[in-house]
Amino acid sequence: MDKVTRLDGMEYYINPYQIECIEINPDTTLVMLSGKHYIIREGVKVLLNEIEAYHRRISPYIVQE
Repeated sequence: MDKVTRLDGMEYYINPYQIECIEINPDTTLVMLSGKHYIIREGVKVLLNEIEAYHRRISPYIVQE
């Protein structure tokens, strides 16, 4: 699970496997498989780095390039 911050300052934990797509308009918007939209403070690069770190934590045996 990755921690994200909504624009109102409330923190949430999201499952990165449930993200359908990420929109930038101009805020970062997560579109979930359920159809819900979350507008978050974190930028796309930060979010993608957190998702990558999450995958490394749960799959330590993946060979890193």
